[in-house]
Amino acid sequence: MNDYSDHNSEDSNQVDRFLEFSLGDEDYAIPLLMVKEVISIPETTPIPKAPKHFIGLMNLRGQVISIVDLRNKLTIKPREATADSAVIIVDFQGINIGVIVDSINRVLAFRVSEIQEMPELNSQVRSDYIQGVYKKDDGLTVLLDLARCLDVKDYDVLKSLKQAA
Repeated sequence: MNDYSDHNSEDSNQVDRFLEFSLGDEDYAIPLLMVKEVISIPETTPIPKAPKHFIGLMNLRGQVISIVDLRNKLTIKPREATADSAVIIVDFQGINIGVIVDSINRVLAFRVSEIQEMPELNSQVRSDYIQGVYKKDDGLTVLLDLARCLDVKDYDVLKSLKQAA
């Protein structure tokens, strides 16, 4: 069951906005309200013995931010490195995290009622990371639950890395 199915009919007409991005050959989106900013891939300081999806730490205007490669975390084969690759800075439970994606596509705006359950398809992502699917003219966009993608274990690692910095 996704998080949107519990809304009453009044809420289902509410229009929500999502930031759509690409990971490998698929399109994904997260709620725009989570997004602080989008930046180019920064120089990072690697952290010894960190999980392989943690790229390292960066300094963004005096704030230490952990950088996570969402492709590694979700075991998605990245596209060839291009200038389109970007980092989305998101607010995750009070901690800002940078998430590397292959490209930023666009901002989507649609009604909650347009979100569909995840069909049985050959997605590269675990189904518990998915809140639903938005069907657009040129295909599907998978709505990621970033809080589940970066699970409690990762949250604890992020806190300890930030404290060590």
